[in-house]
Amino acid sequence: MDAESAVTTCYRHPRVESYVSCTRCERFICPDCMREAAVGHQCPECVKEGARSVRRARTVFGGTVTAAPVVTYALIALNVLVYLAELARPELVDRFAMLGSGLIGPDGLHYLPESGDVPAGFQAEGVAAGQWERLITSGFLHLMPTEGTFGIAHVVLNMLALWRLGQMVEPQLGRGRFLALYLLSTLGGSVLELLLADPGQLSLGASGGLFGLTVAAYVMARRLGSDLTEVHRMMVLLLLWLVVSAQLTSWQGHLGGLLAGGAVAAAFAYAPRGPRRTAIQAAACAVILVALLVAAWARVTELTGGAA
Repeated sequence: MDAESAVTTCYRHPRVESYVSCTRCERFICPDCMREAAVGHQCPECVKEGARSVRRARTVFGGTVTAAPVVTYALIALNVLVYLAELARPELVDRFAMLGSGLIGPDGLHYLPESGDVPAGFQAEGVAAGQWERLITSGFLHLMPTEGTFGIAHVVLNMLALWRLGQMVEPQLGRGRFLALYLLSTLGGSVLELLLADPGQLSLGASGGLFGLTVAAYVMARRLGSDLTEVHRMMVLLLLWLVVSAQLTSWQGHLGGLLAGGAVAAAFAYAPRGPRRTAIQAAACAVILVALLVAAWARVTELTGGAA
């Protein structure tokens, strides 16, 4: 064998001589293609294949371990952006806040319906008028700076609470489960408002989602056997606020978020471990979603006299 035939080259760069082979596939690789491994070096393709085959770490509740609560930050950013949009266009509040049933008159003002019929010249609005998106969008709206009991403190305090709760709950649940919990809690708050509150009452705020996160923190702490001192303190404050809020804000939205969030958190915390855990958790969320929508549909049917 002559010297020329003994020369080996990198499989990715045929013009570059190489005498080092990948410890996984044994193909020759040049210095630019070498990736350090536990033993020797590997080629880029074997490194990628190894990364795909390694199972990512999971939390006790099935969520993927993440370094930062990205969904929490995204929700805060979305709430802030929506609030800025409110400041620029205040009419967004009337259009997307929670409202069971209402009327827009020829003068553009909002009226309470006295019956299921819509008078001539008036336009129906609210969930009963088919604006189902209000059940979710209301959870991203907040009081204008000079309105209500809290004004701008409404959005500031809610975002501080979301930041704190998100840091506690999202790393345990993972991004997908955390988002499902938050949205279902928000929906639960809106549905209970639809069921129990005055249908002409306009309500808004992230409190439903926040109550759901708070009770989820409690459920997860009990499941993990953690020190419950801080969580008990949070639950006491939560229940006190639920009582006080009955005189200031929509207690129905708070209670609905608490109940829906508790149900979702229990499904996440106590689903049996194994390959079917994610499917069981997803099915539980689907059942809760369907139950909430059926309850809302029944109430809309009642408000519209069976015309839903």
